[in-house]
Amino acid sequence: MKISFKLNGNDKTIDIDGSTPLLWAIRDKIGLKGTKFGCGIAQCGACTIHIDGVAVRSCIYPTEMIEGKSVTTIEGISGEENLHPVQQAWVEEVVPQCGYCQSGFIMATAALLKENPNPTDDEIDESIRNICRCGTYTRMRKAIHRAAEINLKQAEDIENDQRK
Repeated sequence: MKISFKLNGNDKTIDIDGSTPLLWAIRDKIGLKGTKFGCGIAQCGACTIHIDGVAVRSCIYPTEMIEGKSVTTIEGISGEENLHPVQQAWVEEVVPQCGYCQSGFIMATAALLKENPNPTDDEIDESIRNICRCGTYTRMRKAIHRAAEINLKQAEDIENDQRK
């Protein structure tokens, strides 16, 4: 089955069995390896991507469901020159230990901050349900707050530039 969609801002068409989980289309058919396989049952979040801006666990999402939609993976979350604010905060706060789950956490966090630009600790705990086997949750929470600050600063800079 031919499926057409936008991938990281670019038009893409793939020929694949529509019931194939999107994770495997991304990793095996397209060759992007940043989205990770963790559990295969949508529990751990290592496979989190965005579909039309919403965080989705791709290990159980049938590829046929992306027809005409916009898919963003960790490879497409930032611009060519700058890190995404969440990625920048992850680096500043030295979040990863092994790093395996981090792309899923970054994607989940970016979606959260889009909906809730300044979440509390309780809102973070409620919204980010991914699993980190290394247990870097405290550093992640700190980085999420830092990413919110970076987003706010960028918005203020844009507003100030528009006033000039």
